[in-house]
Formats: sequence, C-alpha cells, structure tokens
Amino acid sequence: MSRVASSPVEMPKGVEVKQSGQELTVKGGNGTLALQVHNNVEVSIEENVIKFAARDGAKSSRALAGTMRALVANMVQGVSAGFERRLQLNGVGYRAKAAGNVVNLTLGFSHPIDYELPKGVTVETPTQTEVLLKSADKQLLGQVASEIRAFRPPEPYKGKGVRYSDEYVRRKEAKKK
Repeated sequence: MSRVASSPVEMPKGVEVKQSGQELTVKGGNGTLALQVHNNVEVSIEENVIKFAARDGAKSSRALAGTMRALVANMVQGVSAGFERRLQLNGVGYRAKAAGNVVNLTLGFSHPIDYELPKGVTVETPTQTEVLLKSADKQLLGQVASEIRAFRPPEPYKGKGVRYSDEYVRRKEAKKK
C-alpha cells in the first residue's frame, strides 16, 4: 500500500496556496496554477505545510488522496523552480528553430513543421538539434514534448528522429544478405 498521502507538502518561500472549497490555487514566481481537488479528499493548510487525507477509509479514497498530494507537490515545484524537458533531433538535416511561441522543425519531410506552443510553455533552441521546453505545469510540458516527439519518433535501425535527451533507443541489427 502506498503512503504518499501521509507525507505533507512543504511550501518554499515565495509560494502562496489558497483554498476555496475544493479548489487549490498555488501562486509563485513562475505563475499561478489551479487544481480541483476530488470530493473524497480532505485538504488542510497549516502555515507552510499542506496535508492530505481521505474523507472515508475506502481504498479508492486513499489512492485519490495520494494522487492529489502528488499533483499539488508538482504544482508547488512548478511555480517555484519550474520544469524543463530537453529534446534532441538525430538525423541528417534535422533541425529546429524557435521563434516566439512557435517551433519550426525540419524533420526530413517535404515541408517544414510549425508547432505552436500553448500558453504557459516556453521554448529555447541552444543548438539546431536541441529543443529546450520550460513550463510551470508538468502535465502540459509532458504533453507538448510528446506531441513534438510524435512528429518523427526515433526509429530502431539508424536512431533517426526526435527523442528525449535521457531516452535510450534500442538499436536493431540491419538485415543481412
């Protein structure tokens, strides 16, 4: 059994948490995030600690309490430090260029791909083959990184494609004559 909900979330300096009904709003240096807490989860805020508990003893309520605790912990970390995801482009002629909130990708297709980023996600391209995504919302950041990777996922023979920087692509041996 997981005991995630039993450990409280500590708020660093500069982070404010407000509760109105079942809605939690976390405000910090990197922005503001809101979360609708499930009805079976009880939230209590004391000084700079947030505690979670299940309203009843049901197994699903305890699981939801742990989930809500993890989501709020990610929100607190996001508004204080932020999250980043790094993508690498492997392949001849594969390159990326950031212009405002649009990423221009050249991935071996007959046309370039212009991917418009949603509000709350910023992009940098330190090199032509590297894309650095930053956001306070961990879920949104992962979704954007996944959508960019889906344009050309890494293939197992030459390793060409868009991959996460920490991703390992298992290579296959080429067909023999």
